[in-house]
Amino acid sequence: MNNESPPITLFRPILIAGLAALGVAVLGGLLTEIGPWYKSLIQPAFKPPDAWFGPVWTLIFVLSAIAGATAWKKTPDRASRYWLIGLFALNASLNTLWSLLFFKLQRPDWALLEVGFLWLSIAALMWTMKRYSGRASALLLPYLLWVAFAIAINFATVQLNGPFSLPF
Repeated sequence: MNNESPPITLFRPILIAGLAALGVAVLGGLLTEIGPWYKSLIQPAFKPPDAWFGPVWTLIFVLSAIAGATAWKKTPDRASRYWLIGLFALNASLNTLWSLLFFKLQRPDWALLEVGFLWLSIAALMWTMKRYSGRASALLLPYLLWVAFAIAINFATVQLNGPFSLPF
């Protein structure tokens, strides 16, 4: 009997990218508290309803996992793969740091400073991935655009509510 199922190594990048995206999503979710402090903020009129953020971030994380797995498979060598992993790790760190600064430390002003670096990390990922796969790079465009929109929301929130002080 001929077993024609592909080897596990074919699915490893997909599994790793999916688990990494899930991990970042869960950590970001744990850091996001929609409690009394957040509800007391004056929100800009153009901010979408809070219920939109979960589905949008879910789509972004799915697309990011697909992009990561696609680019991984197209990278020509181990050094390129490590560079790609490093960029994704930096991006994941900046993504969760924003939630920590904004929600846990209740410092939208600090989050506003940090979110520019998050946007740059997405642009760096797209630029790097484009060398291996234009499709993988394009899959991150919604993430880049959503974070650009988040910068506008974050900026307006700081303008409408500042100055901020530490909650402790």
